[in-house]
Amino acid sequence: MRQILKSKISYATVTGTELYYEGSITIDKKIAEEAGLIAGEKVEVLNMNNGVRFETYVILGEENSGVICLNGPAARLGIVGDKVIILSYAFYAEDEIEEAKTRLVVLDEKNRIKTSTLR
Repeated sequence: MRQILKSKISYATVTGTELYYEGSITIDKKIAEEAGLIAGEKVEVLNMNNGVRFETYVILGEENSGVICLNGPAARLGIVGDKVIILSYAFYAEDEIEEAKTRLVVLDEKNRIKTSTLR
């Protein structure tokens, strides 16, 4: 089995932080669904403003709200306005790798879906 990139949300803007929360990242439900992410799924978050990379899990936020909120300890790893990339991976058997595709969702400055492609 190999771990391959399954989903990538690019240029998401952090809209909030909630330090006193169990931990996670809240993602607008529409954005998460477009990227193929589900509640509780493990993701890697890359902060483009400070270079920090961390792992957490997805909480679905209100649909069409544009919310990207860093919760719990992750709230110390970014601030409102930071640009982040959110990645999710899946395991594939060797004979499935050629068919593996990545869902790439690019957001605009207001966290609206600009483009969504499968490649």
